[in-house]
Amino acid sequence: RIVMVNNQQIELTGKEFDLLSFLASNKGKIFTKKQIYTQVWDEEYAFDDSNIMSFISKLRKKIEPDPEHPFYILTIRGIGYRFSGEA
Repeated sequence: RIVMVNNQQIELTGKEFDLLSFLASNKGKIFTKKQIYTQVWDEEYAFDDSNIMSFISKLRKKIEPDPEHPFYILTIRGIGYRFSGEA
């Protein structure tokens, strides 16, 4: 459960790691917030999109070269998120 970015170890919480692992293991595939929540949190969706958006934002700040213009975790407007197929 180690994440390296530019040869530096990045500290992630357990859920941040689980979220990154889920998205990265499904490169290029688009997931709705509901799908992400049920897969990563392993419980019924609580209609709390702000929780997922907060985790995505924190994760981007830790792994993206430019969090304002993400390369790895991409927002698919009106649908959800996907991990870049180019990564």
